[in-house]
Amino acid sequence: MTSIPNQNRTALLPMVICCALFFIFGFVTWANGTLIPFLKLALNLETDLQAFFVTFASYIAYFFLALPSSWILQKIGFKNGLVLGMVILGVGSLIFIPAADNRSYGLFLTGIFIQGSAMALLQTAVNPYLSIIGPIDSAAARISIAGLCNKGAGVLVPIIFGVLFLKNSAETTARINATTDINAKNAILDELLQRVHTPYIVLAVVFVLFAVLIKFVNLPEVEAEEDIIDETSKVKAKSSIFQYPHLFLGAFAIFCCVAVEVMAGDGIATYGRELNINPDIVRFSTSFTLICMLVGYVIGIIAIPKIISQQMALRICAVLGVTLTFVSSFSTGNLSFYSVALLGLANSLMWPAIFPLGIKGLGRFTKTGSAIMIMGIAGGALVLPIYGFLKDTLNIDFQHAFLYTLLPAYLFIIFFAIRGHKAGSGK
Repeated sequence: MTSIPNQNRTALLPMVICCALFFIFGFVTWANGTLIPFLKLALNLETDLQAFFVTFASYIAYFFLALPSSWILQKIGFKNGLVLGMVILGVGSLIFIPAADNRSYGLFLTGIFIQGSAMALLQTAVNPYLSIIGPIDSAAARISIAGLCNKGAGVLVPIIFGVLFLKNSAETTARINATTDINAKNAILDELLQRVHTPYIVLAVVFVLFAVLIKFVNLPEVEAEEDIIDETSKVKAKSSIFQYPHLFLGAFAIFCCVAVEVMAGDGIATYGRELNINPDIVRFSTSFTLICMLVGYVIGIIAIPKIISQQMALRICAVLGVTLTFVSSFSTGNLSFYSVALLGLANSLMWPAIFPLGIKGLGRFTKTGSAIMIMGIAGGALVLPIYGFLKDTLNIDFQHAFLYTLLPAYLFIIFFAIRGHKAGSGK
């Protein structure tokens, strides 16, 4: 495979492939926003906390698979890693078929976990690749372009899956509640779950075909930067990844970033139902959040680094997140609901800014550092169960629970934007 050094302009073909992969990531990830209410209805789950294990199964895979993914990539290479990841993604999608046929929540969660494992491998490869196929100072702009594809898919999937899975959901819920005969109720639920078959078979085929495409496309490898040594002072290159504290602070910032993204994207439907927003509006609520994220990505593409730095963009977004969290928590009705959707704008430039800041200057540790950053995606596994526990188990008002869940995450991101990314640099 061709090798290209770090350069002053972005390589086009790798950028196109990365954008396509980010679209796939978005489609699979943001399908969770629709699967949460769908599986709660179709599997007759009792609480939101139970349904929130959909996101837990997806995001916890990143914690366990990110570092092994780094090792796999070192052994088989970037390109073969992408092929393997796409095939595994297809396998995870096919597991939805027996899960639906057997009405097994455990099998659904297994399929979702396998999908998450595949995306851990893919993201461990693609994110550092995207950061170093061009100048590091404009990495946030490149990630924003890929983010447009990611969140563009996120806008589409709730609309498509909302129509396929949640069509007439209010009527179906009423029928289930009105039916006392267990066999009749089971027939309704079985009919509902049959909606899973066609979409996930189609997805599996698409993923495998894309794996074949990647296999036959000439994708260049990108060399990570070598360690920088100050010859005048004879300072030795760092010998351990633990000598880069900004990396671990960055990984926790990613943890917080994904947590607030998931809360605003996947949690908004539950939040909207608690506010008694019209169900026909609520089923597209994830799309509202992601449209706001798309607006933010466009702003990032235009502004970074020409007008503002990655660090300043991160500060602005985090402060906006704090503001909107307070507005949503202390208002009612549509104002509260759409304030949550507007968190998509606040969250938009966080990942694009945090990731390159976290891996900046790692040299030969870039691949391992990327895997550690990807482990931070596990924040998406915990945030909704924490929210559900506060709301359903501790009986805290759902808006106060929302505030308690999100505020600490935004405050840490502000710290990383101001001081954390400089840790260990002596600045």
